[in-house]
Amino acid sequence: MNNFQDKVNFIWNIAELLRGPYRKEQYGDVILPMAVLRRFDCVLTDTKPEVLKKYEVLKKSGLQNMDPVLNRISKQEFNNISKYDFEKLLADLDNIASNLRDYINGFSKNVREIIEHFNFDKEITKLNDNNLPLSCRI
Repeated sequence: MNNFQDKVNFIWNIAELLRGPYRKEQYGDVILPMAVLRRFDCVLTDTKPEVLKKYEVLKKSGLQNMDPVLNRISKQEFNNISKYDFEKLLADLDNIASNLRDYINGFSKNVREIIEHFNFDKEITKLNDNNLPLSCRI
């Protein structure tokens, strides 16, 4: 998503999929957290491989608070240690709900708190229960 129109299309595609199980006033329950996650994903794209590599080294060292080190590598105030990104989530459509949860749980605590504020886990369940194709929302 490199331009504004791509972002607009992304959001409208989500809205189209939500018709039925969601009323118009509920679209934001999915669109806003997905847009936030997508933005975080884009910001971390360039540094994700290096963060994952360093995470594996730090995990073996027993370091308890890895975030300061990983944040330096990500060049952000947050990081993600999940093997997933938006592109990789699409590779396993049969398990996308659980993989999306894994992806969200891979974020540093400050980002998880933001996503938890949206109560998005409940929406992932609702989307999955209604057989809405999570892959199209990503």
